[in-house]
Amino acid sequence: MNKDEIIQYVKDHPSGKVKIAFTDIDGILRGKYISSEKFLLGIDSNTSFCDVIFGWDSNDVAYDNVAFTGWHTGYPDAPAKIDLSTFRKIPWENDVPFFLGEMIDKKGKPSSVCPRQLLKKVLNDANKEGFLPYFAQEFEWYNFAETPQSIHDKQFKNLTPLTPGMFGYSILRSSLQNPYFTDLFELLGKFNIPIEGLHTETGPGTYEAAINYSEMVEAADRAVLFKTSVKEIAYRHGCMATFMAKINENLPGCGGHVHQSLWDIKGQKNLFYNEKDSMKMSSLMKNYIAGQLYCLPYILPMFAPVINSYKRLVEGAWAPTTLTWGVDNRTVALRVLSAGNKSCRLETRVIGSDVNPYLAMAASLASGLYGIKNKLKLKKPATIGNGYKDYSNGTLPATLHEATQMMKQSAVAKEILGEEFVEHFVQTREWEWKQHLKAVTDWEYRRYFELI
Repeated sequence: MNKDEIIQYVKDHPSGKVKIAFTDIDGILRGKYISSEKFLLGIDSNTSFCDVIFGWDSNDVAYDNVAFTGWHTGYPDAPAKIDLSTFRKIPWENDVPFFLGEMIDKKGKPSSVCPRQLLKKVLNDANKEGFLPYFAQEFEWYNFAETPQSIHDKQFKNLTPLTPGMFGYSILRSSLQNPYFTDLFELLGKFNIPIEGLHTETGPGTYEAAINYSEMVEAADRAVLFKTSVKEIAYRHGCMATFMAKINENLPGCGGHVHQSLWDIKGQKNLFYNEKDSMKMSSLMKNYIAGQLYCLPYILPMFAPVINSYKRLVEGAWAPTTLTWGVDNRTVALRVLSAGNKSCRLETRVIGSDVNPYLAMAASLASGLYGIKNKLKLKKPATIGNGYKDYSNGTLPATLHEATQMMKQSAVAKEILGEEFVEHFVQTREWEWKQHLKAVTDWEYRRYFELI
């Protein structure tokens, strides 16, 4: 729809309301309903939204260590703008009109801490070099036959999975919960989140979905909306979806792998593909991979943002822990898929399903561009076989604290992502670590209660 058609749709919708949302630093959608009248009055001007969404954590506890906003600023409204190109109709809410927004500063420039603005900044860097990035994200997640009330009543213990057993690619399990399975595929499609594939994954009540690729901002919008949409659709079926990276030490973790390629600015030629190369990889793709390998230890919190993320990144658990790459190898950090001209791409497998897609995609592209800009050579050979055991190029940081401190001290992170963003983001990850240090876990009770 063009602008006039969108305006007419909002005017004609019988609900008299519009839903708007912004994404916080953790990738959680924060939004509200506003009247159609209010929306239409501000359609040609900026709006505002409380800047507390960048001043608190995922549990709405205010940071005490960030400079951007806090008690010292009084949590004012920040300038913001709605992106009309994100218009969608919510099919499970009577086609209520929906829009995404982004934060700006008082001068009307992009906010330095807004995830969507960071993505657009990195995209602009790519466009200036003549590159058009195409991206897509895939997610694994667990589903439980629970409600928000029941999981709190159970104190998050002994939860009932939607289906039992370790049953990946199961036709039976998708048939058993077919109404939910069907709604996911069809309603997401109607909400302009087209799904390329949907199947059960190994684990009780575990699903995986791959979103169709698109230009970068649209790809990130789709990924952000996918996570919230799946949760809302699950509610309609009396169940809950979680995108935690690791829900149990004995079960597989959940990835949020990002697929990426660079094309010429007109979108006509895949610049990652080279028919004459033995691995069908262009020199540009090799530079891009080298950049990601170099930057990974310094930007890991963008791919593994919370305490739980690092419970997934353990050796031998279908998640990479080493700085490796390989051709169609699922045990490495960076998996090359180069069989065809149109499909030639890189899959960054470090990324968990708990990420903020804007940040994960921005970091993926920025680190790849760093490799291209500095003409980094892909000196490390492709890993053949088990990448979990290939330590030849080093390993990833093992905890959020270690990863955050590496990012904090990194000149390259500040160079590719911006100093103001890195400062704020690192402060939020330091806060996350400190919150975890105060908690007494079930593991500690089991290990120490009787014996110590």
